[in-house]
Amino acid sequence: MPEFAPIVPSDYAQGVKPSDLRLLNSLSAPTLRPSGDWVAVSVTRPDFDADSYVGQIWEVPTGEGNARRLTRGFRDTSPQYSPDGTLLAFLRAGPDSRPQLTMMRTDGGEPMAISDQKSGVSWFSWAPDSRSIVFTSRVAEHGRYGTLDGVSASTEDPRLITDKKYRMNGLGYTADQHNHVFIMDVPDPDTAPYIKPVGRGAETSGEKDKTEYGGFPPALQLTSDDADYGQPVFSTNGQKVLFSGSPLVGADDSLMSVLYEAPREGGRISVIPTPEGIACSRPVESVDGAALYFLGSDLGPEGMDFVARNSALYAVSADTGAAAVRLTNPEILDPDEVGDIIPLEAGGVLLYNRTRGIGELVHVSTDGTLNVVSSGERIITGAAASSTTVVVTYTDPGTAGDLARVDGSWHQLTDFSKSLREQARIEAPREATFTAPDGYPVHGWIVMPEGEGPHPVLLNIHGGPYAQYGVGLFDEAQIYAQAGYAVLLCNPRGAAGYGQEHGRIIKEAMGTVDYDDVIAFLEGSLEENPGLDRKRLGVMGGSYGGYLTAWTISQDHRFTAAIVERGFLDPPSFVGSSDIGWFFSGAYTGTDPDKVRDQNPFAHIDAVQTPTFVIHSEDDLRCPLEQAQRYYTALKLKGVQTQLLIFPGENHDLSRTGTPWHRRQRFEHILRWWAHYLPTTQNTLDNNNR
Repeated sequence: MPEFAPIVPSDYAQGVKPSDLRLLNSLSAPTLRPSGDWVAVSVTRPDFDADSYVGQIWEVPTGEGNARRLTRGFRDTSPQYSPDGTLLAFLRAGPDSRPQLTMMRTDGGEPMAISDQKSGVSWFSWAPDSRSIVFTSRVAEHGRYGTLDGVSASTEDPRLITDKKYRMNGLGYTADQHNHVFIMDVPDPDTAPYIKPVGRGAETSGEKDKTEYGGFPPALQLTSDDADYGQPVFSTNGQKVLFSGSPLVGADDSLMSVLYEAPREGGRISVIPTPEGIACSRPVESVDGAALYFLGSDLGPEGMDFVARNSALYAVSADTGAAAVRLTNPEILDPDEVGDIIPLEAGGVLLYNRTRGIGELVHVSTDGTLNVVSSGERIITGAAASSTTVVVTYTDPGTAGDLARVDGSWHQLTDFSKSLREQARIEAPREATFTAPDGYPVHGWIVMPEGEGPHPVLLNIHGGPYAQYGVGLFDEAQIYAQAGYAVLLCNPRGAAGYGQEHGRIIKEAMGTVDYDDVIAFLEGSLEENPGLDRKRLGVMGGSYGGYLTAWTISQDHRFTAAIVERGFLDPPSFVGSSDIGWFFSGAYTGTDPDKVRDQNPFAHIDAVQTPTFVIHSEDDLRCPLEQAQRYYTALKLKGVQTQLLIFPGENHDLSRTGTPWHRRQRFEHILRWWAHYLPTTQNTLDNNNR
């Protein structure tokens, strides 16, 4: 194979470039003042100078007026107004510090930190009286993760593993740092700031109570078992805290989760009765406190049937203890991509629906009646409601993240992608549907580059597999299109957004109809678009997309080159190495050795002829590095042209949440690969730097 250096391709035209990642502003879920006249969101972006994600809280009028930057921290996220509207709480992180609870008065003033959790704060919610906050934080076992001076990660005591669940991608080991629920009284913002005594003052001040907490209000830990808890909220009357968590018995043998409640002042936690076999999450009471809503996913009698299972909305009387009632049909409504439940004063709740590449906001009444609040060519990513106002955050073909008011009409309130559009051309995706060999419709999008062509084609395959490509602005498609490639994005069988049966059909049948579907979408696109070059084809994908890419090039040799990224490449070895290996492979490919082999890309690697670029992250626990190493080595030994790119310090989510420089370098290496095998006018290798 000709060797070529990892250089940056030649200058681009006016499209989106890897360096334009810094212009991709993403928004948190919004929060509304009770009056409904102001909404706050966090706006974050990749920053190359800091090699991190930076952002602040912005406040936006829901009527006339301009958005204003409210905070100036390094990374301020997850804003929430207090129920009385006088305070705004959010999470503030520094370049080298974990997120901590911070609050400020809504009528002005300097933000004040109110937590000092060693592992940071990951979730919080206000009490109805605005006097307390409930939050979650991981609690490390003593002697681990820096809790004992002089004991580094490499000198900690050994870990004795006895459970199936002991690691998680992006976190690492889990049994020695469980996620727990805390409650804290909110300090008066007018209280004088704490000044730590020094010298003689430290000996005579007598402020040992303050010194013990470093000036931060003490936090009461509500949970303490060897289990993980999350999503805590207060009951409507403020007397209880509701949250979800793993069951205390049998948690290691199923994927079940249950609902709990605990007294506000602490004490015994108890299980909230819910239907058998339902994995429960997101508990929240109605505005009047009469009903408890939650999401529930039917995992079957063993609690393991997770493949393509959508959650449904359930409601149960908060007082009578009557059986929970399922309000939505999981076959037609999929709320899981966002998952929030937003109770309304007028009754019912707002809920999300992932469908056919878009994200809707729907109203579910107390009797289960559905009404679409917002739909169209966009993906709703968050929402908030007051008695008078509904606001949403969203992405669409022209914005990476913005804010709108919804009142029967659509009123855009911000334009945080203006700089992106001013500096780069954004190509609109073209919706398309083609027919698979068995007559099944395959839905997706084509993103065309500028010019008549013929353009080389990149068939992109998404991860999951129970996920979907959609209409929101997608950095990958834009960068490849501006480099001169036609980008094909489809949702084959196995994907989300088309009902559970669409997703479950590949259970123990991977590489069958899903493979047929992506090839059908490719062939349909080539047939209907004369501007596509059918002789210059590339295929690429990550995670499950890496799996199906590897499978495709073992079955079809028409592709000039391929990119296999963070792939699920060998189901048998995945079982013992992945954080989800103990259940994922068996569910998707089955356990019969012959049938597994029929779905295993590694078992068919001798058939691969296509030059293949293998990309992986060193700390990937979802699809461990060994998957890539063994695949790359086998290709090398076979004489197939291949390269292996490994990113240190990154996990399975590199392409979405990796450090900005690594995300940029990933794109540059991908374009370098395509410049070698599928050069375009916009994307060529610099001969002087070979």
